[in-house]
Amino acid sequence: MPNKKKSKQTRQKELWENIKKEPFVTDEELSEYFQVSIQTIRLDRLELGIPELRKRIKKVAKENYSKVISLRASEIIGELIDLSLDKDGISLLETSKDMAFEKTNVVKGHHIFSMAESLAMAVINAKVALTGVANMKYNVPVLAGQKLIAKAEVSKIRGNKYFVHVKINVKQEQVFRGKFILVAI
Repeated sequence: MPNKKKSKQTRQKELWENIKKEPFVTDEELSEYFQVSIQTIRLDRLELGIPELRKRIKKVAKENYSKVISLRASEIIGELIDLSLDKDGISLLETSKDMAFEKTNVVKGHHIFSMAESLAMAVINAKVALTGVANMKYNVPVLAGQKLIAKAEVSKIRGNKYFVHVKINVKQEQVFRGKFILVAI
């Protein structure tokens, strides 16, 4: 629920709490929430020593890339936000016009699939892994400029086979789901 005119001190305290709860909130979203200009939010962040969204994402991602065994950091599509090997992981991808069809502005499916597959591979504890089976469904078109949040979960491990479910959302709406069977070699 948006806040009505609060003191600077109160707004900054709530801003700090909001970013701690949701570190990937944008300045624009905060601006709408607090009903102040984006510049006011940026000044508040600067005074509080809170880096911009890009730097916050990069910092978190850098800490998680070192955990990945099956891929190089550069092979993961999106920013790796959270990772627990053989359990789950989260990645974030900001889509752009160069990922979309010019005529429709719809992001091409291979970008979305690549995000899901690379997260599925990153989450398993294996030196080398291949996708054996992929069952996927695109639920809603993604438009250039939308932020994708992928969540992967290892549902079962049987021998050298890892069963991984990946869901990708834009805000709270699921746009893609995939079930992968990855084979560790």
